Amino acid sequence: NVTNKTDPRSLNSRVFIGNLNTLVVKKSDVEAIFAKYGKIVGCSVHKGFAFVQYVNERNARAAVAGEDGRMIAGQVL
Repeated sequence: NVTNKTDPRSLNSRVFIGNLNTLVVKKSDVEAIFAKYGKIVGCSVHKGFAFVQYVNERNARAAVAGEDGRMIAGQVL
């Protein structure tokens, strides 16, 4: 359940989530927040950011439109 950074076809269906408070927000939280936009095929959480991989680009675009600027755990995504 990781994002595949080596597959060029998957690039457009991947969402970068920056300014993420990873001291509070866990992988399960990221998956729960972003699952409403479509099927998640991968999720990786790092210090301060995360990636979510969807099955298609349409889901990724919807997630960006819906979550950009949202406040989560005291930080704006």
